[in-house]
Amino acid sequence: MIRRLVLAVFVAGILGMIVGSVADSNGAALTFGLLTAASAVSLMLVTAVTSERTSEPPASFDEATAAQIEARITSIVQAGADEADVRDLVRDAVRLGRSGTRASPPA
Repeated sequence: MIRRLVLAVFVAGILGMIVGSVADSNGAALTFGLLTAASAVSLMLVTAVTSERTSEPPASFDEATAAQIEARITSIVQAGADEADVRDLVRDAVRLGRSGTRASPPA
C-alpha cells in the first residue's frame, strides 16, 4: 500500500517536471524534481524495510529431506564423529546457504 502511494508520487513528480519544463517554469520543475528524488529515496527505504529476511523456516518444509538429513547425521555419529561437531557443521552450512554468499576454498 505504502509502496504504491510512493510510486504514484514518484510518477506525478516526473510528470510535474515535464510540465514545469514545458511551461518554462524552473521553480516548478525544480520543486517536482526534489519531490521525485524524495519519493525515490522513500521507495528504496520502504522496499528495504519490508523485504527483510526473517529467521522463520520456509512455508513449504520438506519432511522427507529433513528425515534423510537426520538419518545421515545419525549414521555419521554412529561411525564415530562427535554429534555436536556434526550438528554445528550442518548449522553453518544452512547459514551459508541462506546468506547467498560463496566461501572461497582454503589455500
